[in-house]
Amino acid sequence: MFVEDFKSTFFEINDNNFEQKALELFYFQAKNNTIYADFLEKINVNPQNIKVLEDIPFLPIDFFKDFKVISEETTPSPSLGRRGTNSPLWEEGLGVVFESSGTTGQITSKHYLKDTDFYKKVSKNIFENFYGNLQNWHILALLPSYLERGNSSLVFMVEDFIRKSGSKYAGFYLDNVAELSQKIQLLRQKNEKILLIGVTFALLDFAESHSQDLSDVIIMETGGMKGRRKELIRQDAHNILRNAFNIKQIHSEYGMTELLSQAYSRENGIFELPFSMKFLLRDTTDPFSGNLTRTSGALNIIDLANISSCAFLETKDLAQKISPNTYEILGRLDNADVRGCNLMVI
Repeated sequence: MFVEDFKSTFFEINDNNFEQKALELFYFQAKNNTIYADFLEKINVNPQNIKVLEDIPFLPIDFFKDFKVISEETTPSPSLGRRGTNSPLWEEGLGVVFESSGTTGQITSKHYLKDTDFYKKVSKNIFENFYGNLQNWHILALLPSYLERGNSSLVFMVEDFIRKSGSKYAGFYLDNVAELSQKIQLLRQKNEKILLIGVTFALLDFAESHSQDLSDVIIMETGGMKGRRKELIRQDAHNILRNAFNIKQIHSEYGMTELLSQAYSRENGIFELPFSMKFLLRDTTDPFSGNLTRTSGALNIIDLANISSCAFLETKDLAQKISPNTYEILGRLDNADVRGCNLMVI
């Protein structure tokens, strides 16, 4: 079976074989993903004519709002066509449905995932490649808007990280920021490694109410004001957090409901891509102009972890290429919804 074979060699993906693996996955999804196959047909693309990475068409990410974007090796049942369920579980407990955040009245994206264990393995591998063994960390999560929603891929990932860290101090914080502050200071006295990960508006609220020296803590923002505060450019938000917590750099996570891989930034909002992702930049007026040599433009993403959905996504983000595997996320295209993990307006 293709999916299991692909997963068996997934963690062997590198720069040398990325294109080969991407093409293999493209041919599979062009045949076995009804939504993607229909999209290719509508734009008059014969999958067999695609021979290089840069010729692969990218599915507009908004399709995740209107359809169940699923790749299956068997013929999908009628219920797996258009999006038609609000159930947090899919197929009677066989999988989960991750749902994006959105302001009132917005249609949210949904990502249907049967193999949650694979997602856990991917996210853990990527995190540990950047930050080392999870068991060395105490993870404190300030993610109120995501916790309130209940079916967030970010919460799912962080919850798994907390469990695997084995820390009795780790956990989620909703409105109990005084307890969070006390927990941080207790861990600092023990010289423990602390990761405070939070949605941007909650970190800014925490900075206003509990400004303190956190110079030995890694603070990681996941982006977004979620309608709770005025939107800020990343640099301004980071400056506020640096000053409030006496810290040199703010880390960031770039991910979204429609992706199973994450990119991380250790400083200055420059994101390093994991082994499973590549970015291609396109002209903002031409959705089919994406390539690996363009240095700025709208962002197309290849995420090879999206084996059972679609790995080739046309986003509404703007980015600038710093090096082959590092990018700065600049913001959103005009008239695009403000959304996602780590998206702030320019």
